[in-house]
Amino acid sequence: MQFPEIPDNDRERLKNIEEFSILDSMPEREYNEITKLASYICNTPMSQLNIVHQKTQFTKSNYGIPGVYTPRELSVCAHAINQPNEVFIVPDLRKDDRFYDNPAVVGEVALVFYAGVSLISPEGFALGTLCVLDNKPHELSELQIDTLKALANQVISLLELRRSKKQLEAAKTELEEKNQELERFSYVVAHDLKSPLNNITGLAKYVIKKHAAGLDPEIQEILQTLADSSERLKRLIDGILEHSRCEKQIAESKSEVDTAAFIAETTQFFSYYKDCSFNIAEGSSKILVNKTALSQILINLISNAIKYNDKKEILIDIGFTENTEGFTFTVGDNGPGIEEKNIADIFGIFKVFADSDRFGQQGTGIGLATVKKLVTKLGGDITLVSTIGKGSVFNVTLPK
Repeated sequence: MQFPEIPDNDRERLKNIEEFSILDSMPEREYNEITKLASYICNTPMSQLNIVHQKTQFTKSNYGIPGVYTPRELSVCAHAINQPNEVFIVPDLRKDDRFYDNPAVVGEVALVFYAGVSLISPEGFALGTLCVLDNKPHELSELQIDTLKALANQVISLLELRRSKKQLEAAKTELEEKNQELERFSYVVAHDLKSPLNNITGLAKYVIKKHAAGLDPEIQEILQTLADSSERLKRLIDGILEHSRCEKQIAESKSEVDTAAFIAETTQFFSYYKDCSFNIAEGSSKILVNKTALSQILINLISNAIKYNDKKEILIDIGFTENTEGFTFTVGDNGPGIEEKNIADIFGIFKVFADSDRFGQQGTGIGLATVKKLVTKLGGDITLVSTIGKGSVFNVTLPK
């Protein structure tokens, strides 16, 4: 018996094998079907899919023959991978000086015929073989040999898919870890930024209130600008955090929601606005939806309808309709309306088309961008119909 030679590139070959995460893996239907088909086509009672590793041969799939591990020095496939560009055929192992006293030949299995096609990775390394075996001398036709080569190529395709899946899973895990780090970082930064901003705002307001009589009007104006700018910066930080949390909200599972109760619960957030009235459509329906995300959408739309309303009495209409494919929530107001030229950009982040809201504060341009992002992630659509001087209607349509 002759031991197989070790290829010159064996170190690189072994590293290539590790990339496929195939060693010591459990049996899988796709590989088992290939070995079964190889035996059927080649008319042999046995076949194997073997990976030749550093010291052992790992059998990923067996057909008609037992065993999972074989010492590399006893492996016929370890000889085959040294001729990767040829089909390694031994008509009678008993008559070959390399194998006549091999335990697989003289033992209980009593192998006689061997034919193996090397599994060549995209990087050009012979990982192992797809081989067919018999207990008697055998020959393969050209068609059978070509088919065995084609099946070996299918094995490589499966291994490539396996490696790609592993890489995608690793990339996904890394991305999730980075997202968690980014989320923690954003909270820390937000806290560290908002604390001094609160101090600046509080101090500026305190000086204005307690010492207004002794301050020059120009100084008072500067202090007020400082306080207002700090407040706006805090709102901007809150808006950015809210926008970044969209992905986390989308990940939450759906739950059954009663639309009438949900709308009533949402409008309660705005009960302290005494100059605001809600006109809510009658009727109720049970829908399956991401409640947290939908709540965020409606709260943003209602909040905007209030903040940017120029009428003494704010009127907000909330409706709900559904059909076989989906459902639509509408939020309408009696505000100033939005110019036609601005409608296409209204959902862009940091897009602001009003100097200030009814409370004198400047918007951040994040609220509607967050709404658009949430609706899109939920697989829905949001549209706007607006008339200058009469108001706007937002339609949020989500699939069932």
